[in-house]
Amino acid sequence: MADKIAVTEGPNPTKEERIVCCIGDIHGYISKLQNLWSNLETLINPESFHTALIIFLGDYCDRGPDTRKVLDFLISLPSRYPNQTHVFLCGNHDFAFAAFVRVLPPPPDGSAFSETWKEFEQHEEREGWFKGVGYEEIHLQGRRWAGSIKEKFNHAKGMDYKGSIYDAGPTFESYGVPHGSADLVNAVPDEHKNFLRDLVWVHEEDDVCIEISGEKKHCKLVAVHAGLEKAKGVEEQLKLLKARDTKIPKVAALSGRKDVWEIPKELREKPTIVLSGHHGKLHIEGLRLIIDEGGGYENKPVAAVILPSMRIVHDTDVMAG
Repeated sequence: MADKIAVTEGPNPTKEERIVCCIGDIHGYISKLQNLWSNLETLINPESFHTALIIFLGDYCDRGPDTRKVLDFLISLPSRYPNQTHVFLCGNHDFAFAAFVRVLPPPPDGSAFSETWKEFEQHEEREGWFKGVGYEEIHLQGRRWAGSIKEKFNHAKGMDYKGSIYDAGPTFESYGVPHGSADLVNAVPDEHKNFLRDLVWVHEEDDVCIEISGEKKHCKLVAVHAGLEKAKGVEEQLKLLKARDTKIPKVAALSGRKDVWEIPKELREKPTIVLSGHHGKLHIEGLRLIIDEGGGYENKPVAAVILPSMRIVHDTDVMAG
């Protein structure tokens, strides 16, 4: 059990020090999300909380049992907390879910989604890509998401796959249909499809306050689910992400690993916070913030970080009453 902590998150911030809550990958765990939200609401003074910027870092679905309830909770926030600002980033799991229920924006160059299959066709049999009704019109990641992987044990995670390479089985079940069923398209309500359709691939803030080694700094912030590629120009990447270019089979900024771990050099030269989830780790190094302690594991907590204080909060923390 965590130690009880004080019910204040610093004094009321100035306008320049607006509270920013950055919430890591939820992966279908509604109770973890509710507990984390309650802890944030308890920890932060009401005036600051009700005007906070809340950035959700993506991966709302899969692995946990309650994707449908998680989306209901997230969709309810703007009406429940009208003075907050809510940013819902797209994670690689959400991208794939959106692809399967046919709400991804079409490729801007007019190409068919089937063009995205070609680069990875050698993996189709092993990953058991979806071949049911309408598969011809689904982006690669949607077919992988709803597929049935032949190898049942995920050696990297030390657990069984939950239906597909994405562990999407529990998401299907949360909507009352069996994994891999084309019926999911009709089972997902329109408000959930609209939520998935509207997810942003990147979010930028020009002025965010952050406290490092006791010193407050004002920085630009870039939030993206996995990170920015070290070896590519930042402006080029941001343009692609803002355009939500779906002709790309695998978007590195949403699903990369080592290639997106570090802050690109040009952003280190003009101090920029790069904020992500995705990596199954809680990693804070300078202005590189990776907030995904849970990683979709049932026995690991969902985490958030509060700026400017850099306070880490978990769903498992016990707050002072």
